[in-house]
Amino acid sequence: MTTRDLIEKIVQVGLGLAVFIAIIGLIMFLVDKAPKRGRDFAQLLAFLAPAMILLAIGLIYPAIRTSLLAFTNRAGAWVGLDNFIWMFTQPDALITLRNTLIWVVLVPLLSTVIGLAYAVFIDKSRGEKYFKALVFMPMAISFVGASIIWRFVYEYRQPGDPQIGALNALVTTFGGEPQRWLQEPPLNTFLLIIVMIWIQTGFAMVVLSASIKGIPTEQIEAAQLDGTNAWQRFRNVTLPGIRGSLVVVVTTISIATLKVFDIVRTMTAGNFDTSVVANEMYTQAFRAGEPGRGSALALILFLMVLPIVIYNVRVMRKQREIR
Repeated sequence: MTTRDLIEKIVQVGLGLAVFIAIIGLIMFLVDKAPKRGRDFAQLLAFLAPAMILLAIGLIYPAIRTSLLAFTNRAGAWVGLDNFIWMFTQPDALITLRNTLIWVVLVPLLSTVIGLAYAVFIDKSRGEKYFKALVFMPMAISFVGASIIWRFVYEYRQPGDPQIGALNALVTTFGGEPQRWLQEPPLNTFLLIIVMIWIQTGFAMVVLSASIKGIPTEQIEAAQLDGTNAWQRFRNVTLPGIRGSLVVVVTTISIATLKVFDIVRTMTAGNFDTSVVANEMYTQAFRAGEPGRGSALALILFLMVLPIVIYNVRVMRKQREIR
């Protein structure tokens, strides 16, 4: 970047800040000049209007446009339910839906179970904060970065060549033949799922560990006095006490899993029967030139996420009523 380019960027940032300040100043001036009777309402409307406009432009309009595109072909002609029929009849599309269901079942389940087990076993142990930091560390890595790391783990080289992939190096050490791990369905799908579990386990562990520490010690001590063992205390005291956090963790990871794109795109680009709905949505809309099919997949993805969100809201509302 040259000095001239840098100066132009600084000027652009300065102009943007100046415009923003001018808009805010104009809003404050108009609110101050409003009649006293409706000044509170005018102030509320003035500060909410920009956010509502941006929400309409950035979210509501694209959602409506995507929903309409789902019923058109690449030429923009109305084709009704043809895109959805394609989605549920073509073998490749069915594999994509199957893979997505496998992801959304295994990732939240295993991430939550492993994170919960880790949180329980290291609770109040010596060096707890260091053990937590090690497990939480993958959360600080982007999905693309994590994918590159694990791609090296699964890397394949011809037999006789040095194996730079950790998994194939381990296999050849014990006398086995190196395998093309990311090209062998359906095993490759499960290997990609491991990457997501590796990332999300830290999130589950931190949230559940904090929730476990929030359980009143009186309840645990009372259970001990009743002669219960560790498993009975976990099942009858710990689990009910962290139920709300469990719901949050499972639903959050489920939504993130349904939208997973980076891992699949970086490691296999959706080839070898590893594609999921989010990746196929991108492929159809921007690679295959089928915006209608991509929009239909986006609509299906929204419908898959919606029940999880509704369930989460209902659970949180019930907990608020209990409190």
